[in-house]
Amino acid sequence: MVQIATESAVDPILRQPSQDPERVSGGHLVAKALKAEGVDVIFTLCGGHIIDIYDGCVDEGIAVVDVRHEQVAAHAADGYARVTGKPGVAVVTAGPGTTDAVTGVANAFRAESPMLLIGGQGALSQHKMGSLQDLPHVDMMAPITKFAATVPHTTRAADMVSMAFRECYAGAPGPSFLEIPRDVLDNEVALADCTIPAPGRYRASTRSAGDPAAVERLADLVVKARKPAILLGSQVWTGRGTAAAVDMVRTLNIPTFMNGSARGSLPPGDPHHFHLSRRYAFDNADLIIIVGTPFDFRMGYGRRLPQQATVVQIDMDYRTVGRNRDIDLGIVGDPGAVLAAVTQAGTGRISNGSADRRAWFAELRAQEDAAYTKRLPRQLSDASPIHPLRLAHEINEFLTEDSIYIGDGGDIVTFSGGVVQPKSPGHWMDPGPLGTLGVGIPFAMAAKYARPEAEVVCLFGDGAFSLTGWDFETMVRFNLPFVGVVGNNSSMNQIRYGQLRKYGEARQRVGNTLGDVPYDQFARMLGGHGEEVRDAADIAPALRRARESGKPSLINVWVDPDAYAPGTMNQTMYK
Repeated sequence: MVQIATESAVDPILRQPSQDPERVSGGHLVAKALKAEGVDVIFTLCGGHIIDIYDGCVDEGIAVVDVRHEQVAAHAADGYARVTGKPGVAVVTAGPGTTDAVTGVANAFRAESPMLLIGGQGALSQHKMGSLQDLPHVDMMAPITKFAATVPHTTRAADMVSMAFRECYAGAPGPSFLEIPRDVLDNEVALADCTIPAPGRYRASTRSAGDPAAVERLADLVVKARKPAILLGSQVWTGRGTAAAVDMVRTLNIPTFMNGSARGSLPPGDPHHFHLSRRYAFDNADLIIIVGTPFDFRMGYGRRLPQQATVVQIDMDYRTVGRNRDIDLGIVGDPGAVLAAVTQAGTGRISNGSADRRAWFAELRAQEDAAYTKRLPRQLSDASPIHPLRLAHEINEFLTEDSIYIGDGGDIVTFSGGVVQPKSPGHWMDPGPLGTLGVGIPFAMAAKYARPEAEVVCLFGDGAFSLTGWDFETMVRFNLPFVGVVGNNSSMNQIRYGQLRKYGEARQRVGNTLGDVPYDQFARMLGGHGEEVRDAADIAPALRRARESGKPSLINVWVDPDAYAPGTMNQTMYK
């Protein structure tokens, strides 16, 4: 949000910065603290409350990526954290600038993504006077952050930024929020009076391996289990514990399923990688290990796990363990550290059980093959309009080992979840449990900025793309090429299905039908690459041309509006 220019013209706070090297402004202190944390980019939309941070970032060599909506800035900061493992940062102005960013912060909160949102605020000297864009930001942000505070004085700017980062990593990671009043940000103070934390010296290690006795007990359970199964959740990737997780499942010989950002921990084709047989595996396993994912709606609140199985839960957050379902063993700690300790405790003891598990692996592989064979005719269908499974199949075939896949949508992305399999760790991105539409463009922006050498492929629903699609122009402006695919059925189809089930055909299209938008033309209008596809055989060539264009791209694929994903049809809210 751009601030009204007349206020700065009469305000003595907004003066030319001094050239005294012994004095520093609040905005420059913020930039120094960001630099100390290793931040190399901020995502922002300009406003008069925050411009001194830009000035500081220029001096510190921190890039400023300016977007068209604050929600995009917040989602991009979240996405940057997921890709890099470093905290992402968004900077927005006061009032509507901060409220526009609320959705992005809430999404990061539910997804346990470490990001910092810095918001402007009216001057402290104008507190409760009705200054421009004054709102109780901290009160609004407190329920959806791990830490929310106001910087009370310029000398505190740097150390409170560092405090916010530290809170991002307390237990399970998540977002923090700082509001900085305008006079605090623009004021200059003696550099000697300020605390600027040194890089790498103001945070402790969070890689706890959990209770040693519990680790030993889990190792014993794994050794003795005949039919174990493990689910690797998002914390495995967030905590960068992939290598330890892979070592454990291979060493201790455990069939492995993955969800969220842990997808890709094992590549497709790995003998321990299972994808389509999870329900069968959990129904028949004698030991189920859930790592870094809560018993929320995606897990049926834990009720899908049979009572006769021994259930173990490992999580970074004590509050998550045993919530919604009783468990037999809970371990709080860093997933990678815990799994490494379990591997060490179990190594050399599993050999006698390995032979017994051959039948279990074969049983699961048969279920996997049967599910794939049943789906294959639709996945290879030449029908027109195009079946969404065929689109997902072509995208999966298109991905390389270094393609980062992003899903942004409802029904179309639900289709892709059963088909698209990333080939490397950290190469799957979705909004997470908040189910926020509109993350696609900002996630693609963050991923391509953080890893310019990687290919970024994003599948949008047409409804999801329209929420943040104007920042396609930002991708063009910053030369951030990616391959975008819009599965276009002119509907918010996941909601349409629910209305069809509840209210019948006559009312299935109330409030969920969109126009037939040619998104390929939209891409070309903004300087990108665009193509339209109506024939399934044309999907693969269009994907290749988008890759070769070297531009941000949108392939507008017209898909069957009357095809619904099994995941959509099985949602309990529609039954």
